[in-house]
Amino acid sequence: MADRDALATAVRESLSAHPRPSRRGPPPPLHDGCALFLDIDGTLLELGPTPDSVSVDAGVAALLPVLAGRLHGAVALITGRSMADADRLFRGLSLPIAGQHGLERRAADGSLHRHLPSLYGLERLRRDLTEFAARHDGLMLEDKGATLALHYRQAPRLASHVHRTLRSHLAAAVASESGWRLQPGKGIVEVKPDGRDKGTVILEYMEETPFSRRLPVFVGDDKTDEYGFVAVTVAGGWAVKVGRGPTNANYRLPNVAAVRKWLTALGSRAAGRKS
Repeated sequence: MADRDALATAVRESLSAHPRPSRRGPPPPLHDGCALFLDIDGTLLELGPTPDSVSVDAGVAALLPVLAGRLHGAVALITGRSMADADRLFRGLSLPIAGQHGLERRAADGSLHRHLPSLYGLERLRRDLTEFAARHDGLMLEDKGATLALHYRQAPRLASHVHRTLRSHLAAAVASESGWRLQPGKGIVEVKPDGRDKGTVILEYMEETPFSRRLPVFVGDDKTDEYGFVAVTVAGGWAVKVGRGPTNANYRLPNVAAVRKWLTALGSRAAGRKS
């Protein structure tokens, strides 16, 4: 626990600086000693106009069990989606999953860990943002239970209006409470509890079997993934940014297709040795 707390402190301190905009090369090949953590949307799967429009194709559905077998179970999905939503996408695949940026987590042994805050301040915000989204074509409010996500990917002209409105409503709704913050992403702004993020949940996994004593590798594409990038880098691992933009990651892949090709290489090497 002390080691994890020290790493989490180092992550927060690193993120207080601006992400480094320098160019990054592709990551080295994955190997048997890695612990692999994967974001879903924009990393494993192409982004869709809405969360419900995204689907899992047969290729990635077949790839994940191969990777899990090669890495002796040390593969986890780290997502802003709820855990139930991720399970719906990857039906029948019982991988470890951390949902809602680490507010809920299923360990490799199947145990569930939840860090749900008091939702009193969120109730008013939920009502206000439901009404706000209904007044504007192209906006969609996604209620994940402990977090709210306002999507404006289909109405990019409203980006600044969405950000200003959320800041204003958040201040009014939870002025009597602390520990809530806004988390921007690609065409989305989320309201989430402070203190939990993709970095903290990766560090938790790294204390458990089968992830411990392995090289942590995290692949993601969005601002919310920067916490995970810094966490694995501080822990001596590989952080892989998908797409363009400044980042704290130490490697980069251009798109989802490149991620799949890089992941598939590990499975292909395993199949080659068996034949």
